[in-house]
Amino acid sequence: MNIRHAREEEAQSIIDFQIDMARETEDVDLDRNLITPGVKAVFSDESKGWYFVAEIDGQIAGSLLITFEWSDWRNAMILWIQSVFVGKEFRGRGVYRALYEHIQSIVNNSDEYVGIRLYVDKTNTDALKVYQKLGMDSEHYGMCEWIKS
Repeated sequence: MNIRHAREEEAQSIIDFQIDMARETEDVDLDRNLITPGVKAVFSDESKGWYFVAEIDGQIAGSLLITFEWSDWRNAMILWIQSVFVGKEFRGRGVYRALYEHIQSIVNNSDEYVGIRLYVDKTNTDALKVYQKLGMDSEHYGMCEWIKS
């Protein structure tokens, strides 16, 4: 398994993953005309984030998006994992673990980053188990949001 930064020509795979993920985890149908420029914006402006992919035998098995949160308390950046998806045929093969450990190594080898966070739908119990198994804590913070409609 190879973990690496996604390439711009792989945007379509990431778009398809996001559409599948939204449908599978939240029963939401994403608008392809909205998500396509959203994904492409990350490739054209790294300040928005970085996509990583897991590649197995030349196929993209999974992906995630990293975004950034400045922490004044820690005087450093926290990396947020978002838009996680592993293709059905690759599940149970350690794809997310490999992606997560890659991000963790970036944090561990940098003075610029101090931690990793992610959002998870509280009804997505399978994902919660995976994250907790990797040592992530879901006890400390809750999340509130407001999204303009």
